[in-house]
Amino acid sequence: QVQLVESGGGLVRPGGSLRLSCVASGFTFSTSDMNWVRQAPGKGLEGVAFISSGGTYTSYADSVKGRFTISRDNAKSTMYLQMNNLKPEDPAMYYCNKGNNRGQGIHVTVSS
Repeated sequence: QVQLVESGGGLVRPGGSLRLSCVASGFTFSTSDMNWVRQAPGKGLEGVAFISSGGTYTSYADSVKGRFTISRDNAKSTMYLQMNNLKPEDPAMYYCNKGNNRGQGIHVTVSS
C-alpha cells in the first residue's frame, strides 16, 4: 500500500530554514507527480508546491514563491521541501501528498 513518511519539521525562528523530507513506498515513485500541502490550525488544506514525476516541472503557491523549493530524488524515492525565510504565517501541519494519499504530517512551528 502507499506509504508516505514525512520528517524534518520542528521549531524555527522567523527568517530561519527547514528542510522537509518525504520517503515514499508502495508505488512507483519515479512515475508519480507529487506535492506538498499544509493545514494551519482552524484553516483548510492549502496546496504549497507541486513537482512532476521527472522533476522538470514545479509550481508553488503565491504565499511561498521565492522562499520554498520542492525537489525529488527518484533513486531514493524521496521528495523534499526546502523552506527558507520562514514567516509567522507558515506554521502548519505539512503533508506529503500523492493523489488521494497523504502522509501522517509533520509539524512546522515558527516562533521567536
